[in-house]
Amino acid sequence: MNIVIISGQNHKGSTYLVARELAEKVGGEITEFFLPRDFDEPCIGCWTCFRTELSHCPHYGKLQKLTDTMDRADLIILASPVYVFHATGQMMSFLDHYGTRWMVHRPDERMFHKQGVCISTAAGGGMRSTNQDMYHSLMFWGLPKIYRLGFAVRAAGPKEIPEKIRQKIHRKTDALANKIRRNNPPSAPSLKAKFWFYAVRFAHMHSLNIEPDYSYWEERGWHGKNRPWNTVSAIRD
Repeated sequence: MNIVIISGQNHKGSTYLVARELAEKVGGEITEFFLPRDFDEPCIGCWTCFRTELSHCPHYGKLQKLTDTMDRADLIILASPVYVFHATGQMMSFLDHYGTRWMVHRPDERMFHKQGVCISTAAGGGMRSTNQDMYHSLMFWGLPKIYRLGFAVRAAGPKEIPEKIRQKIHRKTDALANKIRRNNPPSAPSLKAKFWFYAVRFAHMHSLNIEPDYSYWEERGWHGKNRPWNTVSAIRD
């Protein structure tokens, strides 16, 4: 399996520990990126991607390697420590660049054939809201299977994690790795993804003809009988 881990921090802390453990248990080729080391640009709101396409983004030279790796991956792991009850600013700046890939605009068919995991850790709380930050992007990209792992590690770093919590991490990653392998490749889109797809399609057919989104859907036959999750050729590009 082709796996990409995108970490919302440069250092290899508790969150990275969980993400790497899960990826190794799933098995396959693992590619890692660290933010902001591998991408450090905030979205400047220039609207270029919405008027044209993502490849015209002024930051695309830095973004392309991460984008291409995600497009090839079978499993996308987004991992962020909890910063004030949310994902790191670096992670959110990265995800901000993919607004045009959301279901309400121009989703990429390849995303409908992948699995995703959102991972967060904190000394105390905030894992649910942090994972939700990352989940929103994966869901609106169209990923059919998305899992969430959150751990209150009661520690400032991996070496300080109590043994009882370490064992819990091992059990949870064991179970999730087995589930990911069983579901590869995922067989059907999520209900949320289908809802948003059909809601946008309905809007296109009845009133919302905004370009270039409308033409993008029309060219792919999504206004007709074609569906992105049935595009077999999109599984491997």
